[in-house]
This record gives sequence, C-alpha cells and structure tokens, in this order.
Amino acid sequence: MTRVLLLGFDPETVNFSDPALPPGMTAEKVRAGIAVALKQFAERGWEGDVGLIRPDETAGPTVERQLASKSYDCVVIGAGVRLPPRGLALFEAVINAIHRAAPGAAIAFNTRPEDSADAAARRLAAGSRAV
Repeated sequence: MTRVLLLGFDPETVNFSDPALPPGMTAEKVRAGIAVALKQFAERGWEGDVGLIRPDETAGPTVERQLASKSYDCVVIGAGVRLPPRGLALFEAVINAIHRAAPGAAIAFNTRPEDSADAAARRLAAGSRAV
C-alpha cells in the first residue's frame, strides 16, 4: 500500500498574521484541511499519516523520528513550513531530515492542506522516487 506523510507545523504554533501565509488561514482551517487531506488519501487507497512539527530546533529530529517509524513513499511538506522567508533555515533542516531518514521517498509540496493528495499524486504518478 502507498504510504504518504503530510508534514506541517502544529497549527497552534503558527503565526497566521504573517503576510507570507495565505490570508484568512486559522488553526481551525488548517485542522479541517488536514482532515480533508487524510480523507482524500484514503479515497485513493493510500495510508496517510500526519506529522506535526514545531517551528524550532526540534523540527528536524521530530521529522527523522516520524520517518524512522514507517516507510513512506511520499512526504508532502505543507506550505506553512516553506513559505515564510524567515523560516528558510528551518525549511532546510526539514528537507535534510527527510533526505537522511527517508532517502527513497518522493517529496511533494502543497499550497494548502486540502490539496495534499494532489501534490502527492503528482510525485507518485511520475514515479519520482528520490535517488
């Protein structure tokens, strides 16, 4: 079975006033979007997991622990992790943690939680497994 990890910030840790994030986002909308993503994963016959990280030095180790727990075919990185420019170092830490812990997993990017299944499908359909 195809296994996909949706990776993003714990919604309670996000500064939704950051202009780099989509306007109108809230923790409630993110949680609802995650539920939609998990439903869409299941509808495609995929096993979906959610990995919530904090925007601090624990992010990389948390990602590595999550990826060590199961083998994933694709990791979808949420927009909140990669969009804010001041979070570039954290984004790099997350990418490198994925590279170390799941070198065979494809990496995909969503624009909001609800399009995570489409993001994963792009990489999985293309056979874009990392080498």
